Amino acid sequence: MTTPDPQSPAPEPSKPTKPSKAPQSPAPAAPRYKDRIYRSPAALAGGALLLALVAWLGIDAMVTGEGRTPWLALAVMLLVVPLVVAYTLRPAVFVNDDRLRVRNPFRVVVLPWGQVVSLRSGFTNEVVDASDTKYQLWALPVSLRARKKASRAQARLDAQAARGGRGGRRDGQGPGAGLGLGLGPGGVVEAPKRAETDQAMDELRKTHEARQEEPAAQGEVTVRWAYEIAGPALAGAVLLAVLLAVG
Repeated sequence: MTTPDPQSPAPEPSKPTKPSKAPQSPAPAAPRYKDRIYRSPAALAGGALLLALVAWLGIDAMVTGEGRTPWLALAVMLLVVPLVVAYTLRPAVFVNDDRLRVRNPFRVVVLPWGQVVSLRSGFTNEVVDASDTKYQLWALPVSLRARKKASRAQARLDAQAARGGRGGRRDGQGPGAGLGLGLGPGGVVEAPKRAETDQAMDELRKTHEARQEEPAAQGEVTVRWAYEIAGPALAGAVLLAVLLAVG
């Protein structure tokens, strides 16, 4: 008796292969840092009050005025409002690891750290680029009153440190001796007192020193004029001049 030859198993139906996904381009990386923004709180508060005052007087004159008064009020508002915004609300300094962006009343200056030569503090705070062009930092005004106040506070800290050092060793190496720093609550050493704008300039100098040689911090200085501020102010000035000339 012969046994039947073993039959090869039927081929299994081929499984549909999943279409291979095309390589996708990597998503853009999120920024490694955010801009630090320096502004003047006093200028912001003063600008808001001035705008409220101008709006109140101007709208009242436009609604209740007679003859040319509404037109004069409109012209004055067109002239004054952009100037108030330019000199109080607009100034700001934006800082990150690659560049310094200075927004002044009528222009915006972008300076890569590689183009910055120095950051100076005198009667005004300013930045100097590689072409020896100076740009004033309107958002960081110098306050001589704040500097004197900080100097007096630092003098008090030095006096406290000197009194605390008298209780140390006679060789002058006791706690607080020669440090020029005061002791706060709990014996914590307090840092030297500085005006706020001077502290901001110190932070800018540290960032400049750390980043000026980095490849990402190189480039050209760009300047853009603020036509959105100059345009309405110029229109208001022209309208006011025409109304005054017509009489």
